[in-house]
Amino acid sequence: MVSFLITLMRLLKGIRRSFKDKNFQVLLILILLMLVSGTMFYTGEEGLSIVDALYFCITTLSTVGHPNFEPQTTLGKIFTMIYIVVGTGLFLGLMFYIASATLNHKEEDDGAKK
Repeated sequence: MVSFLITLMRLLKGIRRSFKDKNFQVLLILILLMLVSGTMFYTGEEGLSIVDALYFCITTLSTVGHPNFEPQTTLGKIFTMIYIVVGTGLFLGLMFYIASATLNHKEEDDGAKK
């Protein structure tokens, strides 16, 4: 449990440091726009509830996937294909900035101790 808390604290510090980077801020805004637009689309086109649509969008962007849902309409399938390609790139870019801020800070700490 202690190890989990330490890791969680490092992650939160990495996210906080990432907010200083303008590219991170732009990626975060783009991902939020993707989530909102995807949620609105799946709610209207596929008839999902807002929570289910948001859940599907998040699992899709995080590359986990949703085992119980697949779009039923042709427009929904086309939108999902584009959503996956664009969204996965944005999400991975965001994760890169968080990982970079977390790891670079650790290297700075190690360099300061020597």
